[in-house]
Amino acid sequence: MSDIIAPAISDYLLAHCTPADDVLRDLAAETSAAFPDDVSMQISHDEGELLSLLVRLTGARTAVEVGVFTGYSALCIARGLVPGGRLIACDISEEWTGVARKYWQRAQVADRIDLRIAPAIETLGALPADPVIDFAFIDADKTGYLGYYEELVPRLRPGGLIVLDNVLQHGRVVEDGPQSDSVLAIREVNDRVVTDERVESVMLPMRDGVTLIRRR
Repeated sequence: MSDIIAPAISDYLLAHCTPADDVLRDLAAETSAAFPDDVSMQISHDEGELLSLLVRLTGARTAVEVGVFTGYSALCIARGLVPGGRLIACDISEEWTGVARKYWQRAQVADRIDLRIAPAIETLGALPADPVIDFAFIDADKTGYLGYYEELVPRLRPGGLIVLDNVLQHGRVVEDGPQSDSVLAIREVNDRVVTDERVESVMLPMRDGVTLIRRR
């Protein structure tokens, strides 16, 4: 069940969303060349456009990202923020985010992004408890998802949005038999979200699965 989306459909989807500009294309190309073993961690362009659109639709001023990699998704989120908006971007790799910083500067969004190099659970736990976050995107270590989710929900304003990535785990969430810690962790957070009375949610079969979670 590894092919959630057929290749021909994938190509069609990418051909029918707002096209990537030179900055995003060059970032994707450098990521592929510099980190060939990790490039699957970069979101697809159509998912990036979805993030930009969701940020704009929510009128987000304060956003959080857990898992930056080389900065593609952060760039898309930052572009959607209202004037004066800020993205707190959490990652632990100076190497990956060094690439990100270069492209954020080129895209003229670096002043909107507050990069925090530290374990994300520590960064989130140190944020003010007030519910002021408008938008959050979680795309990091899967075993940490539930902890990130629980730190973010109380800090999310009513009507604010959390986006979880990779919630289908290439279809393995519905397979029987022994599974990896990542699949088990994603099953746990998926079950938590759907029973959490603080939020309303919908899971979409986009790429490797995306869940949209709105704070009531």
